[in-house]
Amino acid sequence: MRADRLYAYGAAAGLLGDLILGDPRRAHPVAAFGRAAGAVERVLWRDHRGWGAVHTAVCAGGVVALGVLARRAVRPSAAASLALTAAATWAVVGGTSLAREARLIGRALDAGDVEGARARLPHLCGRDPQTLDADGMARAVVESVAENTSDAVVGALVWGAVGGVPGLLGFRAVNTLDAMVGHKSARYRRFGWASARLDDLAGWPGARLTAVLAATAGDDPRGALRVWRADARRHPSPNAGPVEASFAGALGLRLGGTLAYGGRVEHRPVLNREGRAVATGDIERAVRLSRRVGLLALGVCVAGRLIIRGHRA
Repeated sequence: MRADRLYAYGAAAGLLGDLILGDPRRAHPVAAFGRAAGAVERVLWRDHRGWGAVHTAVCAGGVVALGVLARRAVRPSAAASLALTAAATWAVVGGTSLAREARLIGRALDAGDVEGARARLPHLCGRDPQTLDADGMARAVVESVAENTSDAVVGALVWGAVGGVPGLLGFRAVNTLDAMVGHKSARYRRFGWASARLDDLAGWPGARLTAVLAATAGDDPRGALRVWRADARRHPSPNAGPVEASFAGALGLRLGGTLAYGGRVEHRPVLNREGRAVATGDIERAVRLSRRVGLLALGVCVAGRLIIRGHRA
């Protein structure tokens, strides 16, 4: 069986595994990588961009190298190759965990349990929950679902289609490093610069594909494209901007505005001023849109890999 077909079957099996089982409950590979990256950081940390670049190269490069070695080891066996791709896809894709956390917060808000929702919000995003009322938390959840659809699902599938198992693992490593050291705190402003920039680069294609698919699968395709074109560039993130703008237009919602991260207040531009304010019920709509986008992304990425590799053969 051709390697590209094996990859297609493995990626589909891995995404199905995520839909049925969610993330691995114990010994999650991403958590193990985070611990290893933290240990490397303790050795290498200096308040300097160059040392941060070394940290990024060691951690992300090591994971890609591990993926290359694993792929070579299983190459003689079709079954092992398929199993490796399925396992890697299952490990790096987080769509089911994303949906589960969003729905738990939505249920708490529906039940009037604002404090319960505040307690769960940090499982989903880095917003300061104490500064948010029920509507503010609903907006934070919808925005996080949009952004993480790209980061936790579509981006991984894109890089898997490009680079196979090493691409899957490398993208998740880069995205995890950005979450660990890429934020603009006093400790990481210089050290985390390389991780943040690499994450921007790696996330660029997945974010645009996510925005296209959200427009395609949403309630208002024209509205999604309009908001994307008008408002995405106003967002401070080059990748979250297109995704959140497209989700805002597709769902007819108004996103953006004032938010707080760890005591730091940001005033972000409003996306889709013509949309209505987010309500608790919109969390489920955002989750369903995220699910549709993930499934469409699998089809697009697998088809793209088969077509491109077929022309090269």
